[in-house]
Amino acid sequence: MIPYSKRTLDNGLEVIVHEDHHAPLVAVSLWYHTGSKNEHVGRTGLAHLFEHLMFEGGAHQPRGFFEPLQEAGAALNGSTSTDRTNYWELVPREALRLALWMEADRMGWLVPVLTQARFDTQRDVVLNERRQTYENTPYGQAGFAILDALYPPDHPYAWPTIGRTEDLRAATLDDAIAFFKAYYHPGNASLAIAGDVEPDAAFDLVTEFFAEIPRGPAVRPPVVPGVAPKPRRLMLEDRVELPRLYLTWPSPALFEHGDADLDLAADLVGNGRTSRLYARLIHEHRIASEIGANQMSRELGGMFQIQATAAPGQSLDQLREAIDAELDRVATEGPDPRELERSRAEFEAAFVFRVQSLGGFGGRADQLNAYNVYRRDPDGFDADLARYLNATVESVRSAVADWTDPRRAVALSVVPRGQAALALAGSEPVGS
Repeated sequence: MIPYSKRTLDNGLEVIVHEDHHAPLVAVSLWYHTGSKNEHVGRTGLAHLFEHLMFEGGAHQPRGFFEPLQEAGAALNGSTSTDRTNYWELVPREALRLALWMEADRMGWLVPVLTQARFDTQRDVVLNERRQTYENTPYGQAGFAILDALYPPDHPYAWPTIGRTEDLRAATLDDAIAFFKAYYHPGNASLAIAGDVEPDAAFDLVTEFFAEIPRGPAVRPPVVPGVAPKPRRLMLEDRVELPRLYLTWPSPALFEHGDADLDLAADLVGNGRTSRLYARLIHEHRIASEIGANQMSRELGGMFQIQATAAPGQSLDQLREAIDAELDRVATEGPDPRELERSRAEFEAAFVFRVQSLGGFGGRADQLNAYNVYRRDPDGFDADLARYLNATVESVRSAVADWTDPRRAVALSVVPRGQAALALAGSEPVGS
């Protein structure tokens, strides 16, 4: 448990304070409960674009967001996902007032300085980021093809968080302002403060800077079309040296039944040298050069994925056969108790490691916000960890059997350009 105090301002801003006087530092974490899931077909990428725009600062700070805080000794960053946008600062305690004032400034007074020039500049930055991170990176567009295949076109997870190029180019300044007013306001935000601060003093500062910002409109949950598993075999030609196979299934949402069990399954099946697929595909048979597995837990629904890169001269059909066989073993027999205990211990260590720090991604302030936003209660640490510690051989076996039937997978082969024959047999081409 992380001890905390919580209050809600009249404008709806939820404020959480965790007191820790071991070091003269304070972490500030601000979550907006909005991400790419709140966008719409034809207007994707706005949530991530606003991550960039908000680092330009608000009306009362012409120098932007980084320079004043870094001059005060702060570390800071932010990120956008399908479900939330977060910003954090780790500051000397003397700079807490500055950090809160600047967060309030961009929450309440961003629109007056959101000019066409600023919008165009940051849109170009995002488009360049998309080119560098996805379009010009080996295997970088695999995720796009998987989302298109897994979700209906109007599903909130059907597009990448960074947005589609055509949508970003078509977006207008008025689109951006409307999106900001709909989602980036106190009624849709959670603010956590952790560190060398007295709770009453922290609440007073937050009230001073944030109380006059209007609540904003009520945020309606997005409409979520059903996701029926659709077995498909797809092929993407890319500038890669070795073929890679992705197997993907829709899976439980964050905190739902089976979510933690699939996290554990991904770890014991495909992560690290002790995992089953590493031993089978890389160490014993030498048919793969890389292997990985992941339960991508998200608010509206998860995604379970295994990826394997073929070793030189080896085929993706061999990889598929070996992966299917291992999943069938787990679905039939369950994991060995010793390997399950090892995975449980790894997750417990990761939980403890995250909360050793006050701020940043995954620190105590971030964790308090995550539980507050997704569970409506900041006190979620023990219950979350218990999901992993209480998992059993049978619960993991059942989750794998229920969610990873090989006959229902979206199977994507990424192969070198001009070598379509290296894809799984019967694969249909997708654009690159």
